[in-house]
Amino acid sequence: MEEVQKLTREDFQTAGPVKWCAGCGSYSILAAVQNALPQIGVPKEKIVFVSGASGLKSARPDLNVWLATGDGDSMAIGGNHFIHLIRRNIDINVLVFNNKIYGLTKGQYSPTTPYGSITKSSPDGTIENPFKPGELVIGAEGNFFARVIDKEPRNLEKTFIAANAHKGASIVEVLQNCVIFNDKIHESIIGKDVRDDNVVMLEHGKPMIFGKERNKGLVLDGADLKVVTIGENGITEKDILVHDMTTKNPSIHYLLAKMTYPLAIGVIRCVDDATYETKLQEQVDNAVATTKIKTVDQLLHSGQIFEIK
Repeated sequence: MEEVQKLTREDFQTAGPVKWCAGCGSYSILAAVQNALPQIGVPKEKIVFVSGASGLKSARPDLNVWLATGDGDSMAIGGNHFIHLIRRNIDINVLVFNNKIYGLTKGQYSPTTPYGSITKSSPDGTIENPFKPGELVIGAEGNFFARVIDKEPRNLEKTFIAANAHKGASIVEVLQNCVIFNDKIHESIIGKDVRDDNVVMLEHGKPMIFGKERNKGLVLDGADLKVVTIGENGITEKDILVHDMTTKNPSIHYLLAKMTYPLAIGVIRCVDDATYETKLQEQVDNAVATTKIKTVDQLLHSGQIFEIK
């Protein structure tokens, strides 16, 4: 194996200042990325951050490719690229910064903005039902989806490493705050005083329990997930669903991605499957091995040819 030089977060810092608004969640996300990259065992010259990545990864499968995008870019103007990257299962790590607004273009509503929101482009309230990124990912046959919070650097770092370890399209939705155009958009769910009662932190192989008293849990009620209280109506911890992120059946994963109470945080789905670039290379290798034409000269002199005198 190739020996990788030991790297530190300083190896992934820029020389110039990063100019974001004071208090922007992007600072926390950037710090987590810089902490995660030295731990993935990839040489610095093989790590690439780009805006569009499908062609690059297909042409250079040896590169470790990361795509940083937002809820507007990935689910509006770039939505077509986003869903096809997922269904093809190209081995790219996609970080979707979801602040539920167009922050960089000054406050228009985005595909994830809540219905009825007053924004600069919807003064009377939005009249569109918002996307939930997880629903979109799983609906596009996605094999890896995680949701994290910008205020939790350790979980960000751990999740980014898990996304990189997964071979295939890895989508991480980061709930990000935009202090200027959509401040505290996630606070009603993940705020310090309400988070424990509104968020279920998923861990593979462990029951889906949450709440300040750790007495709430999720069970399957028909085709839906239902919140129950442990100790009431004969409910015990054994009745609570155990999280299995690796099951190929996407049904529970879809329900977890769609659910708003409690909000599921962590790796929701992580299923192994062949990657696009692996299958593409297999086709190329097979074509090379089976073709009767081995050179350009042979190609030019094959089939029906004629001479011009």
